[in-house]
Amino acid sequence: MTKYKYPKSLPLITFFLNAETIRKNPIPFHKKSFEKYGDSFSVSLGWSRKIMLTRDPLIVKHILQKHHKNYFKSKIQTKYLTKYLGFGLLTSNGEQWLKQRRLIQPAFHKHKMEQLIGLMQTTIHANLDHIETDKLISVFPVMNTVAFNVIANSLFSESTHNETLSRLQKIIEQIQVFLVKEVRLPHKGWWFKLSGQVKHHKTLSEESRSILRNIIEERQRSQANHDDLLDMLLATRYEDTGKAMSMEQLIDEISILFVAGHETTANALTFTLFLLAKHPEIYTKVYEETVRVESEAQHPIERIGKLIYTRACIDEAMRLYPPAWITDRENYDDDSVGDFHIKKNTLIGVSFYELHRHPDYWERPNEFVPERFLGENKKKTTGHYYPFGAGPRMCIGLGFAIYEMVLTVSYIAKRYHLSTTQKEVRLNPLITLKPVDVSIIFNKR
Repeated sequence: MTKYKYPKSLPLITFFLNAETIRKNPIPFHKKSFEKYGDSFSVSLGWSRKIMLTRDPLIVKHILQKHHKNYFKSKIQTKYLTKYLGFGLLTSNGEQWLKQRRLIQPAFHKHKMEQLIGLMQTTIHANLDHIETDKLISVFPVMNTVAFNVIANSLFSESTHNETLSRLQKIIEQIQVFLVKEVRLPHKGWWFKLSGQVKHHKTLSEESRSILRNIIEERQRSQANHDDLLDMLLATRYEDTGKAMSMEQLIDEISILFVAGHETTANALTFTLFLLAKHPEIYTKVYEETVRVESEAQHPIERIGKLIYTRACIDEAMRLYPPAWITDRENYDDDSVGDFHIKKNTLIGVSFYELHRHPDYWERPNEFVPERFLGENKKKTTGHYYPFGAGPRMCIGLGFAIYEMVLTVSYIAKRYHLSTTQKEVRLNPLITLKPVDVSIIFNKR
């Protein structure tokens, strides 16, 4: 009989007594448990089933990079999403994921992303020119609209009517809200089905798929060249067959791009702006860098490369508040992970939030210090910083997101003073780490 070794186990009764608190916000419970049990701990779910939670960088590297082939995304991440979004890069595993990743990766090559900069910049400017000023406003809705319009215009350029995109945005937002309910309240799954909520949101999903199908078919009929993401995705071909993606697979991938490509960015931008508003001396440096770089470089790609301090502020905001704050994997086969020997199908949760604030790897871990990501200091972050995941499943849209965020923050810095009366930001750790009621005052410069 194989002898397995797991981290110190959290008493199941403790887990159950804290279940409601964990459901509402697991981060404080995770922090307390890590401090008590060490960088990894486990929970027994019966005689033979255990789950693990870790902030150990060696284990993180093991499962996401070194031995990634033995690990797959769990049903927790995929079963709810596939119901409404299909089997795209975010929701698939194994050969299906690898096949799609190889197909789509070229469309997100740096050179291809640079072709979208003009569309991206135009969209950002149009959405930020008319922010309400001289009063406290809720920032997330503004950033969410900016991020949605950036991904929409990057996918479809100007070829789709605003009313169509507006309807698509409303559907996606409604589905996301319900997805969170399903993930957070699995014990109410029977009620969601019985009350017709699951059916209603599946109907919304079909409507969104119909909208996307019409957009794609119209593009195929037009034969026009738009130099956007949709053109790039339509041009992709599988290496083994030379065929393009099927219509249904293309819709799956575009649905995933909308969901994964705008909310995480909106979250990160909201946290970044809050931190800059809270630290005016740092925000002044961003403004001064923006002014200087604009005088030195004309092309936006060149400017992005020179906005080093602005990028460092965004990196530091994502350290403190990683949009993808947690991920999980299960192992196909028994495995030795760090000091442990675990049984196949063990669910391992990786807390990027806790790793990013681990006092062993970060000086003043809870403070906003952008200088961590400048020059030689940046080398110290390697192996402890995962805002976009790691390994082969690292976020395919990393470059796209960085371009968008740097352009957005620098444009805001150029046009507006920021201030806030809030001392701290409240968190809602859902599928992504969401800011709650972040309010900032924008004053025109």
